[in-house]
Amino acid sequence: MIESLNENYWTQRYENNQTGWDIGHVSTPIKGYIDQLSDKEIKILIPGAGNSYEAEYLWQQGFKNVWVIDLSKTPLNNLQSRIPEFPASQLIHGNFFEHQAQYDLIIEQTFFCALNPIMRTDYVAKMHELLLDGGKLVGLMFKIPLNTTHPPFGGNEEEYRSIFSPYFKIDIMEEAHNSILPRIENELFVKMIKA
Repeated sequence: MIESLNENYWTQRYENNQTGWDIGHVSTPIKGYIDQLSDKEIKILIPGAGNSYEAEYLWQQGFKNVWVIDLSKTPLNNLQSRIPEFPASQLIHGNFFEHQAQYDLIIEQTFFCALNPIMRTDYVAKMHELLLDGGKLVGLMFKIPLNTTHPPFGGNEEEYRSIFSPYFKIDIMEEAHNSILPRIENELFVKMIKA
């Protein structure tokens, strides 16, 4: 099962409404982070974004340099239908690991936990590559071992620190204090700066 996390797998999850990760709005810890950003010109990427309420919220707050990438076209179409003025050129239907560009900020929201755990060091290296010098990786990561055969895949702070620290200065990695109710005590808020 774990090896079949391809475009077809994710598209079927959307078509069958099997989207337990989708909370229907921007997550509160990420909203709190966005609310304190002052530079609306920064270039932002949201990978494995799903329905990307974070991108929608950023757009509503005046951030227009927002890029979204997903393996499935379905959630990109969903975002486009919610925000018709969102530039289609900034909605990327493709594989994150093949993406080529650079960003000031990358937002992590349920993408890391959707990947096969053997890809975690590749994820960290690719995040490092996609960020400009001084760029930040900010978001949420699960801090409990959820599943070993299917997403969401869990983890813990010790593991995350060991794989991120060669590439990033870990500014914040702590239990999120404003998680949504079903995720209280199960999320780490992270803010990491490209080393």
